Amino acid sequence: MNMVQFSSSASDESTFDLSMRSTPPERSLLSGTAQSDATIETRFTSLSDLISLEESSSPQDRQRILPDILNPASAAGIPVRNVCFVGAGYVGVPTAAVIALKNPSLRVTVIDRDERRIRRWNSTHLPLSEPGLNELVRITRDGCKFSWSHKEKPKAVTASFEQDVEEQAIRTPNLNFSTETAKWIATADMIFICVNTGTKTSGVGAGSATDMTAFEGVVREIAANSKTGAILVEKSTVPCRTAKFVQDILENLRPRARMQVLSNPEFLAEGTAVANLLHPDRVIIGSAHTVEGHRAAAALAKLYTSFVDPSRILGTHVWSSELAKLAANAMLAQRISSINSISAICEQTGADVHEVAKAMGMDPRIGSQFLKAGLGFGGSCFRKDIGSLVYLARSLHLDDIADYWESVTKINMLQRTRFSKMVVQRLNGTLVGKKITLLGFAFKKNTDDTRESLAVDIISKLLEERPAEIAVFDPICLPENIQREINTLGPQYNNTDKVKIYTDPYQASMSASAILIITDWDFFKNSPSKRPASCSSSPTTKPVDQLGLNLSPEQFFPQPSCPDDCPDCKISYQGYGVGSDDRIEWARISYHMKRPRLLFDGRDVVDPAEMGALGVRVIGLGRTETGYGGGMNMGMSTGFGY
Repeated sequence: MNMVQFSSSASDESTFDLSMRSTPPERSLLSGTAQSDATIETRFTSLSDLISLEESSSPQDRQRILPDILNPASAAGIPVRNVCFVGAGYVGVPTAAVIALKNPSLRVTVIDRDERRIRRWNSTHLPLSEPGLNELVRITRDGCKFSWSHKEKPKAVTASFEQDVEEQAIRTPNLNFSTETAKWIATADMIFICVNTGTKTSGVGAGSATDMTAFEGVVREIAANSKTGAILVEKSTVPCRTAKFVQDILENLRPRARMQVLSNPEFLAEGTAVANLLHPDRVIIGSAHTVEGHRAAAALAKLYTSFVDPSRILGTHVWSSELAKLAANAMLAQRISSINSISAICEQTGADVHEVAKAMGMDPRIGSQFLKAGLGFGGSCFRKDIGSLVYLARSLHLDDIADYWESVTKINMLQRTRFSKMVVQRLNGTLVGKKITLLGFAFKKNTDDTRESLAVDIISKLLEERPAEIAVFDPICLPENIQREINTLGPQYNNTDKVKIYTDPYQASMSASAILIITDWDFFKNSPSKRPASCSSSPTTKPVDQLGLNLSPEQFFPQPSCPDDCPDCKISYQGYGVGSDDRIEWARISYHMKRPRLLFDGRDVVDPAEMGALGVRVIGLGRTETGYGGGMNMGMSTGFGY
């Protein structure tokens, strides 16, 4: 049997069976209304049959003739009542939940072949951690009761009530999760593709080209099951001109389907994804420069204008939209590598990279964002998107351009190499017989995403020095996810007794010769507070301020029970979580460390002065060890650097 797999994340795979073709549905599964191809095709009325203005008209002519995507009238005759998101991961679910919250008349369904993942989305413990997401899912999946002290009804929820708010303050659920992929694709008026598009590991373009296996599998499944006239939206990050590739597949498999392909890239930062969705800097909608393309874009724009200022919605050509996402991530990664390259120079000259960055950021042409020196960027986006851009440039014979962007990832890897060498050097050139503790494993704070974790590279380099133990603690990441990422290093690291994963930071740090801060969790910041008290792992314990709704725990409906294989239910949490105000007790940590009590701060999290008062020597990137004057510089001044 020919199988193609798609997955909503790098670590969770699901299977699409492409050998089982279902005929295009002639009847809506929700309404039971027969819909012929001829009837549905009238949703896209045009000036003529698929008028294309791509080459025959100037941009000014296109703007004059084509429908305005921000004009609701442009979407007349294109009803969007059922929306389907393919891929229950870090992009698909937050986006689907916000769309469901802000468009309560819609029926929104998230589908995925991974049965275990879907079971967890339908339970108490969700399969991923993101500030505000738990409450968002509970409101849209389960419904809730609303109450407020002011007289005006909240704009975000008024439309969700079947009766007047004074009579019945119940929010009706409109988000569900399912593994019945064919069923929900068949009912959808609009389908968002949100599956993982990683980097190829073999074959042509290995190491840089985008792996489109999962994406293509979804497109073929959509072609086999979708209704005529459905709108397909690329939410996954894809190479430029992917829309043409999608359109070719649809036309070959469903020549009369008349489906429009849009690009609507996500610009989410994990850890702030819900806030990014509720208050986006911009929403880009790319479409073909045809009447049908612009009308489909207008239908998508209507989903956003319910909560996004129209001035922040940008309509572009579909290829421009696809490339804009890659270019944006490449530019952000470039800034990180740029300031990290400056940090290496600071270490050799005695300059302080934080002061240099502040001076640079005061220039309005530069700005202060993404100018914080550290271990570099991790996660599933920046490296693979730069790789995709490099592969595109080389395929266009723009080798100099490709080399330029490739240098960004080289500097990024070099920063972690420098950091690892620094640890070995400060421990007298050997780790034999010593315990090294890593605090943090997620690639950034406020997320449990372990993909492309910076810790993995550092662990691999430190293991070469044969330490007695490498202890790992993260306040959110599940041990099984941490172990899975460590296993990617190769068979020699699988289940090694050298790397131990802890759920308590104090046990992890006991008798450590050095502590390395890898993730910038607020939990690791200095605080005079006492040891964090244990607290309930119940997701909702305070008002959901981030959603702008004054909800208390009593207003939520009971959550579904967890499946038997829920990993969260098997772990005894210590109360360290996203949104917690607790802080680690550094006095206790330092007391049990081995002298000379070295702390390597790869994220500029702790206060060196406060740690110094505890007898801990803080070593960071791009600055002297003990501050101004008399401090020992790092990097090449101690024998290590580029």
